[in-house]
Amino acid sequence: MATVHLRIGDLVWGKLGRYPPWPGKVVSPPKDLKKPRGKKCHFVKFFGTEDHAWIKVEQLKPYHPHKEEMIKINKGKRFQQAVDAVEDFLKKKEKQGGKEQSSEGKGLMYGSMQYVCTPLWSGTLDAPVKMTVVFVVFVWSVQDTRSTSIQAADSTAINGSITPTDKRIGFLGLGLMGSGIVSNLLKMGHVVTVWNRTVEKCDLFIQEGARLGRTPAEVVSMCDITFSCVSDPKAARDLVLGPSGVLQGIRPGKCYVEMSTVDPETITELSQVISSRGGRFLEAPVAGSQQVSNEGMLVILAAGDRTVYEDCSSCFQAMGKTSFFLGEVGNAARMMLILNMVQGSFMATIAEGLTLAQATGQSQHTFLDILSQGQMASTFVDQKCQNILQGNFKPDYYLKHIQKDLRLAISMGDTANHPTPMAAAANEVYKRAKALDQSDNDMSAVYRAYIH
Repeated sequence: MATVHLRIGDLVWGKLGRYPPWPGKVVSPPKDLKKPRGKKCHFVKFFGTEDHAWIKVEQLKPYHPHKEEMIKINKGKRFQQAVDAVEDFLKKKEKQGGKEQSSEGKGLMYGSMQYVCTPLWSGTLDAPVKMTVVFVVFVWSVQDTRSTSIQAADSTAINGSITPTDKRIGFLGLGLMGSGIVSNLLKMGHVVTVWNRTVEKCDLFIQEGARLGRTPAEVVSMCDITFSCVSDPKAARDLVLGPSGVLQGIRPGKCYVEMSTVDPETITELSQVISSRGGRFLEAPVAGSQQVSNEGMLVILAAGDRTVYEDCSSCFQAMGKTSFFLGEVGNAARMMLILNMVQGSFMATIAEGLTLAQATGQSQHTFLDILSQGQMASTFVDQKCQNILQGNFKPDYYLKHIQKDLRLAISMGDTANHPTPMAAAANEVYKRAKALDQSDNDMSAVYRAYIH
């Protein structure tokens, strides 16, 4: 990008690293936040996010002259929301005669807070920046809709400048999700020791700087925090309780983080056996897919030892866009199963709609075009429907795993004496797809259960 001359209040497109330009506004930095040495840059507040960052002048473009160009090259939903936020800002400014709204005479509350701020994209700052932010809130609009027991961390996955923990990290399980997670941990400078049942899968990560553990027990004994991400409850139990398993390496103070999607009963059992050896336990299943994992955009649901959650901060920043702490052990497993139950049922419904369109002489492509313009439009719908129309069922999230999640969610409903008829119906369709040898294909292959 060409160098531009900008002033406080100017709207801009700012770019960092490999991420697309994002709309923002040049603002005054907090007084205690110094400009990076040797860099000519402006402090920018990005629209549609809570992020601020110092951006080099050569990575900035004025907003209006380049608006159409930028919109053409970025079609993401989050990006469009940011552009909409800019337009709303401009409309409000126009109504105010081009001036910022004065706060004089209004009922206001003033205060300040300190937080660690990381930029939207990687590449500018060498470390997160601690700043003091003065906030001004209209009294009549103050509202807290979040439960006090549930706390969401700032989005950090595509934010740059993560300071990696000095703790030694272990990771067990290099499947679709685990591979992306480990790759991002290494990219962000973490020291990682890996283990996988099929040892050949470790080779790529060894080349990227990871260390190799011969057994789960050895990894745990070598590391301060060990993560695991495996396929199902049996695999999670075997990893901990089996020969040369995690439990044999647990010593007082060692941290174990279970990222597998399993049932609450399994999580409770693992928490108890880890704690019985003096270990510290956190469950942290992730919402996403292989692509989302590779992009570092997972959503992490955590529960258990809050201090472990805090110790994992830089790891969660590397692998995900946000993380939630949900309280006591088991809560994250429950929430994850509910989310996957909804996703799996929705996927089955989409497949049913596509096949019904075909059966009634309607164009499946037109069905998708109409769907993508309505309230159900999403990246998930678009990608899965495109997979189906192209006959591409390369796994992004295994069909056998979503069926497992549906089964566990239905069982959880039975335990709570709560009906789950929609999930039960979807589960039968996935079971039919598994019988048609679709287990190791993507979940969108449930489509084939309707055409055979």
